[in-house]
Amino acid sequence: MSPALIVFLVILVVLTIAIIALTILGKKAQKRQAEQDAQMEAAKQTISMLVIDKKRMRLNEAGLPSVVMENTPKLLRRSKLPILKVKVGPQIMNLVCKEDIFESVPVKKEVKADVSGIYVIGVRGIRGGKEVVQEKKGFWKNLVEKAQEKAGAKQVK
Repeated sequence: MSPALIVFLVILVVLTIAIIALTILGKKAQKRQAEQDAQMEAAKQTISMLVIDKKRMRLNEAGLPSVVMENTPKLLRRSKLPILKVKVGPQIMNLVCKEDIFESVPVKKEVKADVSGIYVIGVRGIRGGKEVVQEKKGFWKNLVEKAQEKAGAKQVK
């Protein structure tokens, strides 16, 4: 057998093992996530609150309780999380928002939110309908759109 074939087979075996390991780890992570979601759904409360501000910020800059910082793994402390600054009754507090609903949370409006601990799971508007949030276009989409507009304008002339 040639050395190139041996190297190719070794690389193929290593990649196969890596794919199998990642599949197994992914399934375990999905099960853990499903259990956590079920626990959060069981412990959720519906609260009326005024959303003052929303930002993506690091955990240590968010002003969350020190217990949260102590229980967070060191690698995740520097990652940016969606944080909501809200007023619940007379108290102003910072809450962590679920990533998939963060964009739909209206700012400077009163909402009813499903909260589990310091984690906002869902948001519903109280007065009026939900605001339609326009998707932010990326740099390339804007560039292509402008080019198409200019090409269309040149064809009209």
